[in-house]
Amino acid sequence: MRLHHLILLGSACLSAPAFAQGQNPQIDYSAFTELASQLGETREQHLLTLPEFVLKASQDQAIILDTRSAEAFRLGHIAGAINLPFSDFTDAKLAKVLGEDRTRPILIYCNNNFSDNRRPIALKRAPLALNIPTFINLHGYGYTNVWELADVVSTADVDWVEEPLIQLPIKAATSQ
Repeated sequence: MRLHHLILLGSACLSAPAFAQGQNPQIDYSAFTELASQLGETREQHLLTLPEFVLKASQDQAIILDTRSAEAFRLGHIAGAINLPFSDFTDAKLAKVLGEDRTRPILIYCNNNFSDNRRPIALKRAPLALNIPTFINLHGYGYTNVWELADVVSTADVDWVEEPLIQLPIKAATSQ
């Protein structure tokens, strides 16, 4: 009986669709790397110094988008930024958060734009900085007016909103 099961399992594997062997039709690494390659020059032209970033953020319809986790955003972010975690990007969520106008200026930043290297902005490995996939993905979803903070700054250099530390009341000692 075991030999029969092995033969059936083997023939099922041989006749399985191509995507079951690593060709998932919902994941296209080649298209991603091609898009990333095509956007290299565009990204270079869309890097902003801090003063340029602040000026562009003040323009009508501009959005500062923070794509870090909701928890990191809650703990601290640039004032006026809105949050949509990178892992939540879909056509529908992007349209809901950014609006239907895909030409409006979108400004992005990530942990690696800050020198503080403390919670909630711990440094990531440079090739894995969140700005890179965020820029590529926004373009892939059709948002082409994306601008990235180029500088490394301190949170003291920007209008940084940070959740205040919660002070728990100290109970008075009771004598017995």
